[in-house]
Amino acid sequence: MKRMSPLDAAWLYVDTVDTPMHVGSLTIFSLPPKAPEHFLRDMVAQLREVQTCAAPFNLKLRSARLKGVVPSWVEDDEIDLDYHFRHSALPQPGGERELGVLVSRLHSHPMDFNRPLWEMHVIEGLEHGRFALYMKMHHSLVDGVGGMRILQRILSDDPNDPHLLPPWAVGSGGRPRGAGGSPSLGQLQRLISTVRQQAATVPGVSRAFVEVLREAVRQNLQSWALPFAGPKSVLNDKVSGQRRFATQHYALDRIRAVAKGAGVTVNDVFLGLCSAAMRHYLLDLDALPEKSLTAGVPVSVRPADDGESANAISFIIARLNTDIADPIERLHAIHESALIAKEHLQKLPKADISNYTMIFMAPFILQLIAGLGGRARPMFNVTISNVPGPDRPLYYNGARLEQMYPVSLLSHGQALNITVVSYNGQFNVGFTGCRDTLPSMQRLAVYMGDALDELEAVLGLNSAPEQQRTKAPAKKRSKRSATV
Repeated sequence: MKRMSPLDAAWLYVDTVDTPMHVGSLTIFSLPPKAPEHFLRDMVAQLREVQTCAAPFNLKLRSARLKGVVPSWVEDDEIDLDYHFRHSALPQPGGERELGVLVSRLHSHPMDFNRPLWEMHVIEGLEHGRFALYMKMHHSLVDGVGGMRILQRILSDDPNDPHLLPPWAVGSGGRPRGAGGSPSLGQLQRLISTVRQQAATVPGVSRAFVEVLREAVRQNLQSWALPFAGPKSVLNDKVSGQRRFATQHYALDRIRAVAKGAGVTVNDVFLGLCSAAMRHYLLDLDALPEKSLTAGVPVSVRPADDGESANAISFIIARLNTDIADPIERLHAIHESALIAKEHLQKLPKADISNYTMIFMAPFILQLIAGLGGRARPMFNVTISNVPGPDRPLYYNGARLEQMYPVSLLSHGQALNITVVSYNGQFNVGFTGCRDTLPSMQRLAVYMGDALDELEAVLGLNSAPEQQRTKAPAKKRSKRSATV
C-alpha cells in the first residue's frame, strides 16, 4: 500500500460526475512509407500481447469508496487489458472535426475507480494515411510533465525501430510506486523525517504569503494578481460532464520571433495569445468584464533527473490584462505580472515549495469540496499551462509523430483550460471546454490565430517565409481545428 501526497489526493477529493479529474493526450501519426494495409491491425495485436504493466499503470485505489477520505494505492496483478486498451475507427472522411468529436466524447466519459485509472485508444481512419493515439490518466497519477515523459519513453528517434513497447509496459521508468506489504523501519524513519522537514517549512511559507500581501498593497495591485482578485465571468459558471475539444498549431519560430520582437518570453506570448482570444470571444458574447481576467499557471518544480510521474507542480497567478485593447501594451503588462509572480516563487527554498503549493491551492480545493465552485468568486478565471515537449521528430513502430495535443480537466468555476505542448518546432495548443457552458468554444482557436497575426503585423514580422507559417488562410482556418 502507498499513501498519496496531499496534492495527488486532492484530485480525488474533487472528482465528481460533472468534474472528472483525468488528463489526456492526443498524438497524431503518419503511417510508415510503404506500410502494408494491415499495419494498424498488426500493431494493435502486437501491443495486446504485452500484458505486463509498470507503475503507475499497475496502480489502483485500495478502496474506491474511500477515494474522497483516505485514498491510497495498491498494485493490481489482474489488469483487464481489453478494458484499458481499445481500438476505434473514425467515420469517413476522417478529418479533424471527426477526430475532435470522438476525442471530446472519450474525454467526457468518467473513469472506473475500481480499476487502474487509465485508458489508451488507437484511432484509425484519419485522412492522408494517419492514425491517432488518445490516452487519458487520472491527475492523481500524473501531471503534465510526468505524462510527457511517459509518452517520450515509448517513442524512438529511429524510424526503423519496429518493436516499441506500449506505455503501460514502460510506465514512469522508476520503481513501482505502489508496493504492497508493511513498511520497513527505514521507510518509517524516512517518513517521519519528511514530515518534520515539511513542518519546519510552514513558518517560512506563512511569511512568504504575508510578504505577497504586503508587497501587493505597497504597489497598489497594479501588476500583482492575487487569489480571488479576478472578476466573475461566463468562464466561471458551473460545468457539466460533457466536454468540447479544439486544437490549433503554429510554427514555434513564429512564437519565438514575436517574443524576441516584443522583448518578452515565449510563455508571455502564449499568455498574450490566450488573453486576446478570450477578449475577442467574450466581446462576441457581450460578456467581457471591465476588470482584467486572471490565469492560474501551473509551474513545474520537478528536478531534471526525476523519473516519477506524480504531481510535482506549483502555481502562480498572472493578470491577463483583458481590459487593455492595445495588443503590445497588453503583452507587456502580462509580462510584468507573470515576472513578479515567478520571482516570488523562485525566492522560496525548494523545501518550502510543496507546502507553499498546498497552502496556495487550499482555498481552491476547499471551494470545490464545499460546492461553491461556479457560485462564488473564482480563485482565478482560467487555467493556462505550457508543457515543454521533445524538440526532434519521434516515431512509434515506424510511424512518424506529426502532432501532439494536451487534453485537460475542468472543474466547477473553471469551464475552460488552454494548454500548449511544444514538439519538433511546433506550438500545439489544446482547448478543453465545457460543452454546456461555453457556446461555440471552437472560435477561441480561430481568434488565437488572429491574435498571432495581429502581433506579427504590429511588430513588423509579416515578412517571415511562408513555409514557416503553419496556419491556413482565413477562410479555411476554422477547419484546421479538431473541434466539436
